[in-house]
Amino acid sequence: MQKIKILLIVLLCFCAITISACDKREVQNTGSSGENIICFGDSITFGYGVKPGEDYPSILSKMVKMPVINAGVDGDTSISAFKRIEKDVLARKPFLVLIEFCGNDFLKDIPQESTIDNVRSMILKAQGQGAITVIVDVSAGFFLRDYRMKFSRLAKETGSIFVPAVLSGIITNPAMKSDFMHPNQEGYKIIAQRIYRAIIPYLKSE
Repeated sequence: MQKIKILLIVLLCFCAITISACDKREVQNTGSSGENIICFGDSITFGYGVKPGEDYPSILSKMVKMPVINAGVDGDTSISAFKRIEKDVLARKPFLVLIEFCGNDFLKDIPQESTIDNVRSMILKAQGQGAITVIVDVSAGFFLRDYRMKFSRLAKETGSIFVPAVLSGIITNPAMKSDFMHPNQEGYKIIAQRIYRAIIPYLKSE
């Protein structure tokens, strides 16, 4: 009986290691030769509601050993963002691109499928440049849950890293927000930590 238990433990460990290895291989461009982490998004990436240096890309830059560029624009939709991807992302030697859009699309009644298609196009553009891609999902609980489910599927489809529900526990906590929607410095710290945990296995010299 003891031998059987030991055999089962070894088998489970082997399966866990195998699954982990497969998951990492599924992410596209893990051998990226780019130089910068590009945070491409709207006001959540830009850092609305806090001082310069308190936004999540600035906080993330202190946690990693690579340059981090904040390419967030307040009020951006996935439509307007796609028009600037060449200048703000592709021309900046991207190693890894964090893509965070949907909030303004939702507020401006842009069809959900259009948002997903636009983000897919962003991913393919960045991957074509050799970059690792990351979908940053700003849902929380039932808030924007449909986007979270579709972004999860899109991440699997495109071989992107998925960071789900980064506003979870923030959007419902006044102590973590600067207004009804945007995080304060403490909220952005949590977002940076959640993103860091998701991308650290793929970073250079980490």
